[in-house]
Amino acid sequence: MKLGDSRSNPLCKQDGNEYRGSPERRPFVFPANFATIRPVTSALNIPSIPPSELVALLVAASFAAGLNVYATVATLGLLAHAGMLPLPPTLQLLSSWYVIAASGVMFAIEFFADKVPAFDLIWNALHTFIRIPVAALLAYRATATLSPSEQLIATIAGGAIALAAHGGKTAVRAAVTPSPEPLSNITLSLGEDGLAIFLTWFATQHPYGAITIVAVLLVVIVVLTRWVVRSLRALFRGAEREIAK
Repeated sequence: MKLGDSRSNPLCKQDGNEYRGSPERRPFVFPANFATIRPVTSALNIPSIPPSELVALLVAASFAAGLNVYATVATLGLLAHAGMLPLPPTLQLLSSWYVIAASGVMFAIEFFADKVPAFDLIWNALHTFIRIPVAALLAYRATATLSPSEQLIATIAGGAIALAAHGGKTAVRAAVTPSPEPLSNITLSLGEDGLAIFLTWFATQHPYGAITIVAVLLVVIVVLTRWVVRSLRALFRGAEREIAK
């Protein structure tokens, strides 16, 4: 008896196509349409965002990250969980509850830290090195399917937009911080938090409207570039003085 020869095996008697042997030793038979069966993963394809809408979303998210990076990341993750935002495969990490929870905790800390008149200078100075790199990283990961040169341009643009938003925020904050009453500082901070969340959500519903809002804000910031540069310098000088105390 040859190995695998069911004809000489008394436990595997067959009559035509009918198998009469032991059920435990039933030979495996490939289905007739085996070659046409598709992998199960084909049903799990993640819907993609149209390129033009992706650009609008990146512009809005980069600007929002320049205002409040933690609120932006948490909002992107929650929108993905709600089915309102099909994140690219390279950004699926944002939908992790661990990332959302960590961003939420940091947002809660920033919510209070950014409203303390002296401490907010130090906080915003340190976050110059967090908001801009994170915005650039988001743009880099979101454009992973593009050519290296296009991905590099998107990364630089994301970081530049975040820098402009961060600089504009700093300029306005530097002009208001010397005010003896804290209400104006708190109001500005609340407005920045709300604008970051609103822009991120609005870009998923009306991407072209969101990019229009960002474009207007960027024009205002560019017009006030000299003031922004002076404010950034004043920010770091003020932060150094606070640390020295």
